[in-house]
Amino acid sequence: MSEAGASATPRGAKPFSIFERMVAWRYLRSRRKDTVISVISLISFVGIMLGVATLIIVMAVMNGFRAELMTRILGVNGHLIVQPIDRVFDDYAQVAGRIEGVDGVRYAIPLIEGQVLATGSVGAGSGALVRGVREQDIDKMDLVAKNLRQGTLDGFDGSEKVAIGKRMADNLGLAVGDGIQLVAPEGDVTPFGVTPRQKIYPIGAIFEVGMSEYDASIVFMPLSEAQMFFNSEGLVQSVEVFLDDPDAVDAMRTKVEVAAERQVYLTDWRQRNQTFFSALQVERNVMFMILTLIVLVAALNIISGLIMLVKDKGRDIAILRTMGASSGSVMRIFMMTGAAIGVTGTIAGVLLGVVVCLNVEKIRQFFSWLSGTTLFNPELYFLSQLPAKMDVQETISVVLMALVLSFLATLFPAWRAAKLDPVEALRYE
Repeated sequence: MSEAGASATPRGAKPFSIFERMVAWRYLRSRRKDTVISVISLISFVGIMLGVATLIIVMAVMNGFRAELMTRILGVNGHLIVQPIDRVFDDYAQVAGRIEGVDGVRYAIPLIEGQVLATGSVGAGSGALVRGVREQDIDKMDLVAKNLRQGTLDGFDGSEKVAIGKRMADNLGLAVGDGIQLVAPEGDVTPFGVTPRQKIYPIGAIFEVGMSEYDASIVFMPLSEAQMFFNSEGLVQSVEVFLDDPDAVDAMRTKVEVAAERQVYLTDWRQRNQTFFSALQVERNVMFMILTLIVLVAALNIISGLIMLVKDKGRDIAILRTMGASSGSVMRIFMMTGAAIGVTGTIAGVLLGVVVCLNVEKIRQFFSWLSGTTLFNPELYFLSQLPAKMDVQETISVVLMALVLSFLATLFPAWRAAKLDPVEALRYE
């Protein structure tokens, strides 16, 4: 009996059988009288596609911004900044040498900084930050040394030549060989008071690190010349320490303090840029929550479309039930109908997002050319190019979220379809 009963059981009775998939596919195809339902399904599909694509693109751009900014900020500024406490920093060479010997330290750079007014051949002036460094140290800063657009850093220590950013050179109308006039507010003491110190320095190199703020404001000067210009002969303000792993600053603090062999005060890149990176993280989280609403609205469209489909297919559901289809089978049919919209929309959204992320800079340039304006102005957004860095785990989470919302959107309409009384449905047909 059991073998006969088993052989008599139709194959279509199994969950998600060919029969259920066939009916679900039939309901997905539009007919002339189902135009409204088909339009709602199309809107749901497009909504999920655009929502998923937008989420992936925005998250990738935000990740790209953070990664590029960190690369450029930490490529010019030290990960740990060592400053003296007990006395002036006159033994900076020995301290830097001892710190460089610490395991995990890439290099240590003695540094002197000062704010100046820079003027060029066009007569305009702009604020600038002079950073006095040794030639051996600026050669170690790959972000600067390997991104020279004009000139060379050879013989940097033995001359008065300075290196400036490309945006500063363009703004002041300067090129290699021209002179840039620097004016420091703290100058010589005279009987009439303190007079600003000013001097014209020849330009030996022009660099472009890709961050507009640095390219427009930083002037690298030989350390000995900077010490004389800022009345700090034989002294520096700090030693900037560059680590192999910038995130390991907490573990390296004690080692650097011990290697300094004197009382020092340490600050790290997180403290100096805490406000900036915190704001970037908050903006990223808020954008994620706002853009998730796009996917949620598309999921609600799936609900409305399926409810209308259930109402329109009431007679069909009743016939299926009288022919032996179970309520579970009917529920699965409508779940597959709605889930198909969500799955295909999610897949299309991922493909669209990946294509845009891989070509985001070309797209930006095209729309800039089309509109005749500069989209994502480097002066406002710091970077000269629009970056995009896709994170695999983040992309997977976006896909899972879209699929879960799409699946949840099918539950209520499918449940209503399964609970439909076939007798009542046929009575009013």
